[in-house]
Amino acid sequence: MSSDESGSATDSDGITVYFPEDTFDSDLIPVGDTEAISKWLEEHKISEVECLVPDVTGNARGKFIPAYQFITERDHKLPESIMVQTVTGEYTDDHWDFVEPTDTDMILRPDASTLRMVPWAREPTAQVIADCYKPNGDPHPLSSRNVLRYVLSLYEEAGLKPILAPEVEFYLVHKNTDPDYELIPPKGRSGRRESARLSYSIDAVAEFEDFVEDMYDYADAQELNLDTLIHENGAAQMEVNFNHGDPLSLADQVFAFKRTVRETALQHDMYATFMARPMQKEPGSALHLHQSVIDIATGKNIFCSEAGKPTAAMMHFIGGLQRYTPELISFYAPNVNSYRRLAPDISAPINLSWGFDNRTTAFRVPNSDAANLRIENRFPGADANPYLAITASLASGLLGMRQKLDPTPPHRGTANDDAVVLARTLEEGVRRLNDTPELQAMIGELFMRAYAAVKLDEFEEFNRVISRWEREHLLLQV
Repeated sequence: MSSDESGSATDSDGITVYFPEDTFDSDLIPVGDTEAISKWLEEHKISEVECLVPDVTGNARGKFIPAYQFITERDHKLPESIMVQTVTGEYTDDHWDFVEPTDTDMILRPDASTLRMVPWAREPTAQVIADCYKPNGDPHPLSSRNVLRYVLSLYEEAGLKPILAPEVEFYLVHKNTDPDYELIPPKGRSGRRESARLSYSIDAVAEFEDFVEDMYDYADAQELNLDTLIHENGAAQMEVNFNHGDPLSLADQVFAFKRTVRETALQHDMYATFMARPMQKEPGSALHLHQSVIDIATGKNIFCSEAGKPTAAMMHFIGGLQRYTPELISFYAPNVNSYRRLAPDISAPINLSWGFDNRTTAFRVPNSDAANLRIENRFPGADANPYLAITASLASGLLGMRQKLDPTPPHRGTANDDAVVLARTLEEGVRRLNDTPELQAMIGELFMRAYAAVKLDEFEEFNRVISRWEREHLLLQV
């Protein structure tokens, strides 16, 4: 068969066969560290591998593959259409604008650094996160992990390395198999359900001691870099802090941790949820991001001067967060429920204020020593895709430093007394997503359009549901 540059080939019978521009050539796709992976699987006597890809929601898609087949088969694949499915598993009307009409396969290359045990599996099972490539060898533009990796490469080009520490909140809830019923807290060791605000209560955490111990055991088995656990303000609401480190590694760890918490809860006959606000009378759950930036050449924190004071770079980073958060709010609040958390009456940001050790502001600078001077972004909800939340925060900060954007003066007093200035619905947030060319250049124009299409489709599907409130107050009174 001969071919030309037009994307066609002629076989021996003279028949012209057309093929896509992205014709697969495995030599173009990075092989990955197959030797290290094979050795790890052998050492741990693994019989099955979960090959995982984070989708647009940050949840796991992938395949279960026998270990011997995983090692011997070089080219693992998944259809690229899974990257643009809604949270209900549907496709938007614009679906084929973002993927090939033939639903082309993505080529998967497992990342050896993400190899972990699956400690709750009955057989020795491993999990590994795979990077996604197009058949022509390009990183797939619809992969949220690739989006974060690209933003990190921009920092590296500038001689900088971001450092990150996430805080993840979640609720334990009584098993709820009927969506029409409201969620309630589970019973603890005492046989009772929480009914009072028990922030930082040791005894309240001890009510779920068996769950907590198993969760930490599972996390240790996966080498997740967890730090402290506290009881948060809500009934049976917990917060787990991660130690600081590389942003991509920590996004992978949050991705694995959410699976771990859900699985641990199921084994204790309850649910764990990362919904932004699962109960009307309880506060929301956040994914707070603590971030600083290191100069690669010197190893020093560029947010702190020699005198131990905040630098211009730190102020510009905050300026970038203030400037670009309105366009990127749907990365922090990606679901219709997310905006129930961002309300004036609960502990969540509602405007773009920042302050020193002020938890009512959106961007908080905690009290710390010089080496650990950092900015806490309090916008992301626990329901956010960690790859995209981290991407949004770091991209905003980098643009702020590039453009030397100055922040507002630090807020003094309670920022929740000020006006709400951000989107209050998913639709409003998503419609601002493509307003800024510099963000499109960093995150990818195709990804931004695809993400907006998926989220607007979710909003429209939600908007068709008639709620109890409407039946109660409008049925006989309008």
